[in-house]
Amino acid sequence: MAKNTEIERKFLVTSEAFKAQAVTNYQITQGYLCKDPEKTIRVRIRDAHAFLTIKSSTLREGLAKFEWEREIDLADARELLRLCLPGAISKTRYIIPAPPYQGRERKWEVDVFHSGKMEGLVMAEIELGDEHEPFSRPDWIGEEVTGQPQYYNANM
Repeated sequence: MAKNTEIERKFLVTSEAFKAQAVTNYQITQGYLCKDPEKTIRVRIRDAHAFLTIKSSTLREGLAKFEWEREIDLADARELLRLCLPGAISKTRYIIPAPPYQGRERKWEVDVFHSGKMEGLVMAEIELGDEHEPFSRPDWIGEEVTGQPQYYNANM
């Protein structure tokens, strides 16, 4: 996978069974400075850490997206959140180990949304090294929603 490329698959979650498998969880607040169809610019606070992320729409055909993310000062992130477009997201993210593939560690990230029109929504994603990389689906994984714009965080 090229540097700054993200390939992820997203799914709805059918039960809370994932919580028993989680190795950690943390709180996330995020807002968007730009929600253009071709790109997003996101400010995220995860517990005591803050990040600025720029993502493209899907590159060419397929699932790959350009993603650039850097840690930023927490106080700066709080100020940037005040400049964000309406509709900040609050969620809890659970981390669940997934079987490794070709020596590369993998994990499921399960988000439970606490704000906005998606309050109560539970979604899982897994990041892959290749669009065709095989992975096993835990029992609590439901319908795939990869590529469906209504499930993009920027649209929530």
